[in-house]
Amino acid sequence: MTETWTDVELLQKIAAGDRQALAELYDRYERMVYGLAWRLMQDAQLAEEIVQDVFTRVWQKGQSYDPDQGKFSTWLLQVTRNRALDVLKSRKRRQQETLQDDAQWRDVRDEAPTTEDAVLVNLQRQEIRDALETLHEDQQAVIRWMYFQGLTQQEVSERYKIPLGTVKSRVRLALNRLKQTMEMQRERGDRHAQPSV
Repeated sequence: MTETWTDVELLQKIAAGDRQALAELYDRYERMVYGLAWRLMQDAQLAEEIVQDVFTRVWQKGQSYDPDQGKFSTWLLQVTRNRALDVLKSRKRRQQETLQDDAQWRDVRDEAPTTEDAVLVNLQRQEIRDALETLHEDQQAVIRWMYFQGLTQQEVSERYKIPLGTVKSRVRLALNRLKQTMEMQRERGDRHAQPSV
């Protein structure tokens, strides 16, 4: 086979499964296809991949070229352009998905407490324990049942045979007492924290 074959004749041979005809077309147009692919992609590896895709398309669907619609080289450049645009769209979509994934990960808060948080929580727990010790035993019991065992006032009443009104009264008195005690503890802490003049 020589270069005297026309593009259309080579395409006919390709349609019949002639690999040598494909090689001839490749040699004839590879530089042109690569040049356009590189200009569109600005990436040598992607340009090479597009060249391979384009000539694979010629092998598989070269018969879709219609000589009445224009020159083969024009059709080949259009195929190259379409393939490059498909790759660009796909890359852009992947980048957007990656950005969305990154944004979702950024929105996920780190649930692990910092050292400062842990210290504050421990201090608050100690304050509460200290304040609980100032309550009457019956008030302490009601608070422990409700806030540490998760019982409702009704459940405390039923389980420990204490009238519901009494449970409510003890809770109210205990909470008021705890609030006052913890406020006093904080005031004392603030005074100790202030530098002496």
